[in-house]
Amino acid sequence: MKYGYIGDLEKPISRLILGTMIYSPGDMPFTCAMLDYFVSLGGNTLDTAHIYGQGDSERAVGEWMRLRGNRAEIVIIDKGAHDDAHGPRVNPAAIASDLEESLQRLGTDYIDLYLLHRDDPTVPVDEIVTCLNEHYKAGRIRAFGGSNWSHQRIGEALDYAHAHGLVPFVASSPNFSLAVMNEPPWPGSISATVEGKDWYKEQQFPLLAWSSQAQGFFTGRAAADNYSDTEMVRVWYNADNFERLARATTLGKQKGVLANTIALAYVLCQPFPTFALIGPRAQEETHTSVQALEIALTREELQWLNLEDEKNLTEGPL
Repeated sequence: MKYGYIGDLEKPISRLILGTMIYSPGDMPFTCAMLDYFVSLGGNTLDTAHIYGQGDSERAVGEWMRLRGNRAEIVIIDKGAHDDAHGPRVNPAAIASDLEESLQRLGTDYIDLYLLHRDDPTVPVDEIVTCLNEHYKAGRIRAFGGSNWSHQRIGEALDYAHAHGLVPFVASSPNFSLAVMNEPPWPGSISATVEGKDWYKEQQFPLLAWSSQAQGFFTGRAAADNYSDTEMVRVWYNADNFERLARATTLGKQKGVLANTIALAYVLCQPFPTFALIGPRAQEETHTSVQALEIALTREELQWLNLEDEKNLTEGPL
């Protein structure tokens, strides 16, 4: 495993972050097997959210930490203030409510890195930054940032915090992957794969990439003649992405790894701090993801994989 640091967090952050959306206290044998294996490979950072499984993800992670007695060694990234049926919930009351409930479910008195799961551009950043600083000072969160926030809004929040002597955002979690989305998989979700990439490089701002492997596009599930997975077709099927898949497959053969591993290495080898969220459903998938940490892609390989030598291809559904 390899590690990085985010903000003033004392614990190192594993460059691979295990997503726990599918875990549930109703299946602790599976939860424990997956989490134990990740830790055995050196992983120490888990991603969850108040909304996942109506709280089951947080409860499962909390139960696992209780069983293993390892809370002090684990970095918890949690998210709150997701929209509900009535609309955006990025406000002090919703943040406080979600955070309190998340702490209870996890069985802990602090969250290492707390991210706002969505943004509401109608709410001024000063209100949000001030609210998060209050929870930081109270010790409920050790650091904070935004998930699915545009780089412009992140920049506004940073400027406000620095101008007023407050603790700033320290990380952002948009989508980032080798494949480029046709459209977001969920309402309100944001990708930095194209727009915002230069900002992260200029600012050297930590990016935690969700769907870092494009929801399985590079695993062999996607094929130009296979339209059975309608969601994958909607989000990921376009001519450029199939060319990226072909190139990842070619480079993978040269390096002795799978195309999916190359796609993950693409995220990890960017010229700014990146951490990749992975969502394996089997230990073998975790193993092949860890292999990506050992692949050092050159600048030329990164450009070739991303078709930066080909300007005539047109993004868009097949």
